[in-house]
Amino acid sequence: MEYLQTQGISLPRLGLGTFRLQGDACRAAVESALGLGYRHIDTAEMYGNEDPIGVAIAASGVARRDLHVTTKVWHENLAPDAIRRAFDASLDKLGLGHVDLYLVHWPSKGMNLPAMFETLMKLQQEGRARAIGVANFNLALLKTVVEEIKAPIACNQIEYHVMLDQSPLRRYLAAKSIPLVAYCPLAQGRVASDPTLTAIGRRHGASAAQVALKWLLDQDGVAAIPKASRMESQQANLDAQSIGLDDEDMKAIAALPKDIRCVSPGFAPAWD
Repeated sequence: MEYLQTQGISLPRLGLGTFRLQGDACRAAVESALGLGYRHIDTAEMYGNEDPIGVAIAASGVARRDLHVTTKVWHENLAPDAIRRAFDASLDKLGLGHVDLYLVHWPSKGMNLPAMFETLMKLQQEGRARAIGVANFNLALLKTVVEEIKAPIACNQIEYHVMLDQSPLRRYLAAKSIPLVAYCPLAQGRVASDPTLTAIGRRHGASAAQVALKWLLDQDGVAAIPKASRMESQQANLDAQSIGLDDEDMKAIAALPKDIRCVSPGFAPAWD
């Protein structure tokens, strides 16, 4: 497993996304992933699954120092007191003394960015969040946080895959040495039936999904958190790391349409 170094933490480049995994199915998926060697688990207050993830972590026997856990505060809880309440609740459900990364899940129209990040940085200073960051922040918001507030952002977690261009954000993050964590890295399953990716996969003895995942992991400063509930899918995602994409493959992927956005709720910021 490769790691990205950011704001004092080591972020495994391939993690397990857990959105929409619930209850016993979620617990089983996390236990399976940890058993296969995953060390990066991504969750959020809004997912409603921090309890079963905590149970799975406790049962895994994996040393806490070897595990990276990300959780997130929902956009309705961005007042300082609400952040603290949400954070305390998340830690309690996870059964952990700290999280490795605590993210603002979505920006909110009424948010007070300086007050938010003052609160998040205090959680970091207290040692209960080893690092802090954001998710779903567009370029304008990101620049405000990094250049005006000067918050020590460890990542921006955004939708990113072979079917969605994120070049402006990628360039900015790379210039600031801030990792991009890609959610929906398989475009919610859309990549599996893409003929171009399928043809590339056939040449490498791999699936279209594995090709799409390796395309992400071949990019400097990018991590990916595909959701996978079945052990076979989790292992396939791990195996994707060993695929070798060549220049011809990269040209074919570059020619794919890049305008498919899977996640854009009504409260999303204006995408750049």
